[in-house]
Amino acid sequence: MESVPNEMTSNIKRWERLMIVLCGFALAAANCFAQEPSSKPPSDAGSTPTVAAAQGGPGSTLGNVLAAACSQDQVEFTRFLTARNQEAYSRMTPAARVALLKRFVLLNEPGKAAISANPSGRPIVRCETPGATTETQIGGAEIHDHVAFLPLEIHDVTDSTGATARRINMGLVREDGEWKVLSLGVLLLDLPALETEWDEAEIEETEKDALASLKAIAAGVESYRNKYLHLPEFLANLAAPTRGKPGAEAAELLDSELANGVKNGYVFRYVIVGASDLGAPAKYELSGTPLRYGRTGRRSFFRDSNGVVHAADHHGAVGGVTDPKVE
Repeated sequence: MESVPNEMTSNIKRWERLMIVLCGFALAAANCFAQEPSSKPPSDAGSTPTVAAAQGGPGSTLGNVLAAACSQDQVEFTRFLTARNQEAYSRMTPAARVALLKRFVLLNEPGKAAISANPSGRPIVRCETPGATTETQIGGAEIHDHVAFLPLEIHDVTDSTGATARRINMGLVREDGEWKVLSLGVLLLDLPALETEWDEAEIEETEKDALASLKAIAAGVESYRNKYLHLPEFLANLAAPTRGKPGAEAAELLDSELANGVKNGYVFRYVIVGASDLGAPAKYELSGTPLRYGRTGRRSFFRDSNGVVHAADHHGAVGGVTDPKVE
């Protein structure tokens, strides 16, 4: 199991690499942050609760944002995006949407979120995952008209020295009377401007996922063949049954997305090769192509009838046996 500090550190490094890709957009928004406060860690000193900690204030909203990011609840997280960003977020690949949520909590796995308050009434968001647990303290908001900036400090709960603590400021903007996410650190969260660059940064991961999905489909087909002594007619035959026990029509060997042929920005196809689907001699081919070329992936994957996987850039078209083998 990966240690908490290592997981936080690796996510910080990934975030910093992405920041380099996106810095041109952040610089365009520099004037928005001229009055941003310092990222001094939130104090627990005995000040009275402020509007930031009150229900509906920017502190409360930010706590809910971080809780949604912790659990990787995309529907809940969307509530805290501006109307412009909501539309762009819906167009991002599933992998890119999850990657954005991970950046908010610096953890890889979905977790269980709990919101409490420090002695001054300011929110503390605890995110507990199988491999790590962190706490994020939210400081008092500095509000300028319809914009609020809040300092955060995120640390792992096992660190008593503060060595893994990460401090950052976040911006919220009031839209239609509700607080919405404006910025993460110095990065203006302008998803329509960033969505293409974000998908570019995530293509390597989506292609790895596509290759893993192709192998999972092949494993499901082989399990079906071993049990029912013939190949499934469709990928849908590998899905879970809507009622009753698994059988030849619905063998419960793949998740619903793979059984429907679309997952994490890739489209998968299954074809029986030859006239027979019976027994070990029966052959089949699998392919995986980007759902949106250049956004969800570039390479097309092809598993030939001998079980060898090939990959190449076909601009979204199906690959073939002449493509380079995947090692």
